[in-house]
Amino acid sequence: MEPVTRVSGSAYPWGAKNIDTDVIIPAHWLKTIKRSGLGKGAFETVRAQPGNIFDDPRYAGAPILIAGDNFGCGSSREHAAWALGDMGIKAVIAPSFSDIFSGNAFKNGIVPVVLPQEAVDRLIEVAKTDPVTVDLETMTVTTPYQDRFPFELDAFRRRCLMEGLDEVGLTLAKDTAISKFEEQLDDERPWIRRDAAHAGFAVEGAGRT
Repeated sequence: MEPVTRVSGSAYPWGAKNIDTDVIIPAHWLKTIKRSGLGKGAFETVRAQPGNIFDDPRYAGAPILIAGDNFGCGSSREHAAWALGDMGIKAVIAPSFSDIFSGNAFKNGIVPVVLPQEAVDRLIEVAKTDPVTVDLETMTVTTPYQDRFPFELDAFRRRCLMEGLDEVGLTLAKDTAISKFEEQLDDERPWIRRDAAHAGFAVEGAGRT
């Protein structure tokens, strides 16, 4: 996962409420286990409408999506976060999110920013003509017009986003401690490795005495 400290640029000034994950990525796109390519199916039903915001050249490649209340409700499919990431979105701003979607977004390097409806309304107006900035260092969303909206984020999630740590990265960061524990366990209970080796399991260092 790539580190995210600051997301700045144009934003989709959408604001639609109660957008479920089937709208974000329809079910027929869920046959794949690959993250790449899902951006083509993102908001497919919305894009079928003439003059939709996602095909508006003014917002092409926007890294920020400004949405309405209860964004990401419905199915728990992680493909929704994958699709957003594949279309280049690094942050979503909304008054509230589905808990599962919020967790999936965080695990895929997308910043879920919760702001009051008044702030979201203001950002939608600004985004129609100017860029928006989400800064994890200062925990603020700002605009060129001196708007400054503070937001909160769990400290652990903030650290993971800024350091680019997913579950695999967090585990690898503990590699030294894990190796030390395994060595100590091997010294204290050598029969564990010996019995595992006799049972036919491939255990690193099983031949050690």
